[in-house]
Amino acid sequence: MKYKHIIFDIDGTLIDTEYAVLYSLQETIRVLSGREIPCSELKFALGITGTDALKELEIQDIPHVIELWEKNMCKYEDTIKVFDGIPGLLKNLLSLDCEMGIVTSRTREEFAHDFCQFGIRHYFKTIICADDTQEHKPNAAPLLKYVELSKIDHREALYIGDSKYDSKCAENAGIDFALAVWGSHNKHIKADYFLERPADLLSVISSNSSSNVNINFHL
Repeated sequence: MKYKHIIFDIDGTLIDTEYAVLYSLQETIRVLSGREIPCSELKFALGITGTDALKELEIQDIPHVIELWEKNMCKYEDTIKVFDGIPGLLKNLLSLDCEMGIVTSRTREEFAHDFCQFGIRHYFKTIICADDTQEHKPNAAPLLKYVELSKIDHREALYIGDSKYDSKCAENAGIDFALAVWGSHNKHIKADYFLERPADLLSVISSNSSSNVNINFHL
């Protein structure tokens, strides 16, 4: 099997947070400045750290604004969910002896508060958060940190993400990249594989395996 490590982004890949992120950011900006920025103009914030997003918006006092943004995001918690097909995908990958990990722009605190509640944390062995590297996506540092901690050859890893930042991070790290089209809706991002739905990843794994495997594609 070519890919022994399957590494996932979180937002837009494992869980659907787009609505919550964009509308809470929009509300935060409105409260701070009175500006009404359409969510379509805030999509650049998806896939990068909150700090980097606020820097792009030229926001001052970032720690205070991050705290306010997090409070506003809590109002949209009921819109956040695991993408359909993800639990079944993870179960199948486990049965194939794939080691799964996460490389995310979330901080450790955000990861613990917002992700662990969904009941899929136990599938992932190595977790790289924004706190773990000085440089973040699209820089290669987060994925290189994963390779370092996992002690693997980068050719054995496949990174799954939904944004151009994920794609560029993988490219910079020399790691193959699969685009989670189900969360991205953008097929113009550079990728080695384009996955319309989570189950499509199993086809990639199967096509890169020389052994017979028992995969349940009905997820």
